[in-house]
Amino acid sequence: MQWDFVQQWLGKADQDLGAAQVLLESGTEHYENVGFHAQQAAEKYLKAFLVHHQIEFPKTHDLTKLRGLVAPVDAELAAALAPADVLTPYGVEFRYPRELGETSREQSQEALDLADAVQSSILESLRAYLDAGRPSDEE
Repeated sequence: MQWDFVQQWLGKADQDLGAAQVLLESGTEHYENVGFHAQQAAEKYLKAFLVHHQIEFPKTHDLTKLRGLVAPVDAELAAALAPADVLTPYGVEFRYPRELGETSREQSQEALDLADAVQSSILESLRAYLDAGRPSDEE
């Protein structure tokens, strides 16, 4: 069951990352939506890591809090993912009307790049687990 749950989190993260890429490439001027999907992807990659390590996590969009749960297992990974913390506001704050200025194409590209970096780092960290395939005792 754990294998399946990790795969589900990774699958959902991949969908959000793909959505962010499509939106950015579409020429949309609603760049905050790119940031939202980038944040969601990063969040779900982190949660896949936590599920693999059987670490409970709160219902949160706060990437800093999630990284804090990663640190006891892999402090280097948690530190490497710190730049992605700037994505947190896209998870909630950018989804509603606000007094902040609009998100630029450059900011949305940066958000996508950060989500890509989270994906790469998490998948590298989980590589041996993922390459081994579904454990037979979980069938």
